[in-house]
Amino acid sequence: MRIRQLRPVLATLASTVAAAVLLTACGSSDSTTPADSTAPAGAAPYASLAASPACAQLRGQHPDLAGKKMTNAINPHTPGYESISVSDPNRYEGFDIDLGEAIGACLGFTVSYLPVSFETLLPTLRSGQANFVISDIYATRERAASADFITYSKVFDGVLVAKGNPKKLTGIDDSLCGTTTALNKGFVEVPLVAAQSAKCTAEGKPAAQASLFDNNADCVQAILAGRADSYINDVNTVTRFVKDQPDQLDRATAVTLPYSIGIGVPKDNTAIRAAFTGALTEVQRSGLQATLSKKWQLDESAIESPSLVTAS
Repeated sequence: MRIRQLRPVLATLASTVAAAVLLTACGSSDSTTPADSTAPAGAAPYASLAASPACAQLRGQHPDLAGKKMTNAINPHTPGYESISVSDPNRYEGFDIDLGEAIGACLGFTVSYLPVSFETLLPTLRSGQANFVISDIYATRERAASADFITYSKVFDGVLVAKGNPKKLTGIDDSLCGTTTALNKGFVEVPLVAAQSAKCTAEGKPAAQASLFDNNADCVQAILAGRADSYINDVNTVTRFVKDQPDQLDRATAVTLPYSIGIGVPKDNTAIRAAFTGALTEVQRSGLQATLSKKWQLDESAIESPSLVTAS
């Protein structure tokens, strides 16, 4: 995995200064000097990918990307996908981090990071503060009003519950009636739970409540504190939390949703869209996406050939 370190000179500064750097530099620990347009920037960890004829051709077709630093907006609270490194708080790690770095190696750019709340990922992209979003985000038609998406994986949700599943939850169904689900603000599951709540009350049952938080970690803490009965998200994320705290958490079930996970890019920017689609296609063709999924224990990922999701 390619996660770049802070410049050696920063290592001599006080730890408080290092922390400030993390906050003020958009969370990036990048210190790579941008390469010229003839060589892929930061390609070392993905040298074989960058050297492939397909990537070389893509760099020739998109010379304006070579040597640039591109910003990825992330919500770094999803272990396995994107999170702050346990061993080094000045670094991000996970599948999505690696995927963005691999695409950058193929196209010749380096990556910096802008950590934001999940609900502000797309507004951040739309405002121009970020160049793309790779942050375990589901590519829906509604979200495509703010960004174009290039899909790379199918969606399977899991339902996280307290150990033993005391409320006997079985998915986004009547079992949620009278319970509270912790959800991230902006999640596609929010309206799904709201629709189930309306169904509960129409049947004369207690409503299905939703408690909204800014990140996944807070959702899990709500279950551990007894303030929520469940949390619904990508099944690999749910499984990861169970592995981390097997004495306190369980996975109730898996739910298939009609969505795909995608890379968000600026709307109607056909050049960026084509470049990322081409690079992602080569990442999949080379087997790298499967390798990264295994590396980050995304055991229930289902690779999907790149397709475009737009609002139209």
